This record gives sequence, C-alpha cells and structure tokens, in this order.
Amino acid sequence: MTHPLRLPAFRLLFLGRTVSALGDAVVPTALALAVLRATGSTAALALVLGCAMVPRLLLLPLGGVVADRFAARRVALATDLVRGAAQLVVGVELLGGAPTLVHLAVASAVGGAASAFAMPTGSPLVAGVVDAEGRQRANALLGATTNASRLAGPALAGLLVWTAGPGWAFVIDAASFGVSAVLLAVIQVRHVPVERRSLRADLVLGWREVRARDWYWSSLVAHAVWNGAAAVLLTVGPAVAVTRLGGEGVWVLLQQAGAVGLLVGSLLATRARPRRPVLVGNLALATYAAPLLLLAVTAPAALTVAAYCLALSALGFLNPVWETVVQARFPTEVLARVTSYDWLMSLGAMPLGYALAPLAASAWGASTPLAVAGVLVLLACAGTAAVPGVRRVGWTVAAASAQPEPARR
Repeated sequence: MTHPLRLPAFRLLFLGRTVSALGDAVVPTALALAVLRATGSTAALALVLGCAMVPRLLLLPLGGVVADRFAARRVALATDLVRGAAQLVVGVELLGGAPTLVHLAVASAVGGAASAFAMPTGSPLVAGVVDAEGRQRANALLGATTNASRLAGPALAGLLVWTAGPGWAFVIDAASFGVSAVLLAVIQVRHVPVERRSLRADLVLGWREVRARDWYWSSLVAHAVWNGAAAVLLTVGPAVAVTRLGGEGVWVLLQQAGAVGLLVGSLLATRARPRRPVLVGNLALATYAAPLLLLAVTAPAALTVAAYCLALSALGFLNPVWETVVQARFPTEVLARVTSYDWLMSLGAMPLGYALAPLAASAWGASTPLAVAGVLVLLACAGTAAVPGVRRVGWTVAAASAQPEPARR
C-alpha cells in the first residue's frame, strides 16, 4: 500500500490542513484573553462565541449540499479565503488598540457561517485524493497533526498575547488560511457530479442516506450524547478541580493530559485496524464515563487525570477510524451532506450541555450533572453494541451510486 504522504495531492492537502490547524489552535485562547481585556466581561465573550456557533449550526446542512454540488475543493478554498479575511479583520481591530464588541461579534459570525460550509468538505477532500486502502492512515495523519496543534496552540497563543499582543494570533491564523487556500488551488480532487435537484430534495436525500444505515444514525446519537457530556465536564469540571482536587493546576494538567491522549489515539489509528471498527470505536468512547464519574465522587486527582487521558485517547482513535468507514460506506456524491448531519448532531448537543450543567449544579450540586452525564455516555456508547449494523459493519467500500444499503434483519 502506497503511503498517503507519497501522493502529491495528499501531501499538499496535508500541509495545508496542518498549517491551518496550527493557526486555528492559537485562536481560542487568544480570543478569550482579547475579549476579556477589551470588555472585562464574560458575557461579552459568551456573545462572541455564540455569534460563531449559531450560524454554524443553522447553516451546516446547507453547507453539505453546497459541497456536494460544487465540489469540495472549490468550497473549501472559498471558505478558507472568507475565514482568513474574517480573522484578519479581528487581528487588525485588536492591533489598532481599540476593538469594539460589535466588530468582533460580526467577524465571529462571518467566520462561523463560513465554517458551516468548510466542515463538510473534510471527508470528501480525503476521499478525492486517497484511494480506499490508504484512507485510514490519511485520516489518522490529519487527526494527529490537528491534535498536536491543539497541544501546542494554547502555549503559542499565550506567548503571542503576552509578547506581541492578541491581534497577532489572528493575523497568523488569517495567513494560515491563505496558505491552505493556495495549496487547495493547485491540487486535483476527484469529484462525482451530482444530479441537480431542489435544495429540499438534496437535503432529504442526504437524510435518507443517514436513516438507511442503522449503524450510522445510532452511532450519531451516541456521539451526540458524548459531546453533550463533554460540555458538562468542561462547564462543571473546572470548579470541582479547583475546589476539591487541589486547585487550578489540576484542571490545567487534566486538559493537557487530554490533549496528549488525543494525539496518542490518532497515532494508534495509523496502525490499528479492528475487524469491527465502529463497534470498537463506540465501546472505546464509553470510557469517557470514567473521568465524569471520578469527578462526581471526587476521586484522587492522579486517577482522574489518567482516566481523562485514556478517554481522550479513545476519541483520538475513533475520529479517523469513523471517517474512514464513512468514506467507504457512503457514495462520494452524498458524503458532504452526510458529514454535515454528523457535525450538526455533534455540535448541537454541546450548547444543551453548557446550558443544563450549571442549572443542575446549582440545584443539586456539581456531582449530580457529572454523574448523570457519565451514566448517559456509558449507556449510549456501549448500547450501540445492541444494534446489528454496528456489530456487523466493517471496511466495505460503498457502491458507486447514491443508493441506501438494503435493510437486513
């Protein structure tokens, strides 16, 4: 099997995604510090983050249709340019020394809307430049570079903020989008033309493809529960770490352990090829119940940190494996739409967790939402083993046309 990095098109795609991922990794920390410096208000930060999240969620299904209709490479290139421009506006605003909340919010909304069209292009881009036998390794390599960027991003962001100012983090991110766009402009990506239908018909066809595969939609439900539980941990977990486990350093260590786990899991995915990839991946995700339950009972910090590292290793392993199976089992011409529904369910569950966790914690204490989230993750992820398709699905290559898999009993 030819290594994906020996393929010129994937090598350029990999380079562009790596540069872009590193640029993106510095932004969350820089944005939080920049908004708090400018306004001193956590509500202002929530507003800016919400302005990015809302259009992203609303436009994701449309983004999938557009990527399938007009070719993933073109859509990804255009969205890189739009997002780069939005980040450059924020960077210039911050470098000017007098940023306004309205401008930051508008730029975040523009970037969030563009990301709704960019996110569904990832899987079709890989499928369009790498043959089936090399896709797992290609997806794992992309996952590894993304996770390595997340590991280095906060430190780099802090260095930029405290030396040159937060504006430069956004300028660097804008430049990274520019590099990615240039590389996308010179590569060739296979594209299967899509029959022209109405927007509603395209959306319905994509959803029909999702519903036709019990292994897919049942796993999406489990993944949504996982993401909702992750939001609970990120909301309530810091307070537990600070007040019960030893202070802020414990929370920082836990987050760094998670970043290491993500990287280790994605590297493992370059080699491991289980016969039942979806089943193994979903059962591995169930390990996220461990850090949630350990935080709920105030277990020793070392044990909780180790459990979180293991749980995030499972996520790092699942992501490239899942993408590889989806690329094989769905026809290329519906891949972006299917991926958009995946993102929609995963991201849509997180605001629910963010909203409910503080309410539950104030009413019944922090242990309650953490324990409930842990039990739900265990039931949802391990429960997919009861679905026949999850137990059966392997690495089969999809048929050439967009036809649902036949139902089996």
